[in-house]
Amino acid sequence: MASVSEILIAFFIVCGGLFGLVGSFGLIKLRESMQRLHGPTKATTLGIGCVLIASMLYALLVKDTVSFHELLITLFLFLTAPITANFVAKTYIIRNIKEDDLPGSQSEYGWSVYDDPPPTKGE
Repeated sequence: MASVSEILIAFFIVCGGLFGLVGSFGLIKLRESMQRLHGPTKATTLGIGCVLIASMLYALLVKDTVSFHELLITLFLFLTAPITANFVAKTYIIRNIKEDDLPGSQSEYGWSVYDDPPPTKGE
């Protein structure tokens, strides 16, 4: 009979594989670039996270060591994936949507990133 640690590690590996499969399937089946963005950034990130958690559990429960490499990879992954998705989405909007097609911005400065007034000559 398998021990609890083996079942827990196998659970995270299977979950990681399922998230990776769903993310890859979404990348293939969705039609537009903005729709395709969700597959790799959401589901695949969770899949890689589950596999890394399984690796950390294996090192801790089976090998009796603490592995900080997987923890750092997970932290880096969860910090960079949303930023990358934001950059890809902004690039898509800039390249494919005309400024005239955008709705009003409710700001006197238009579609700027910040609502700060433009800098004066003395700054």
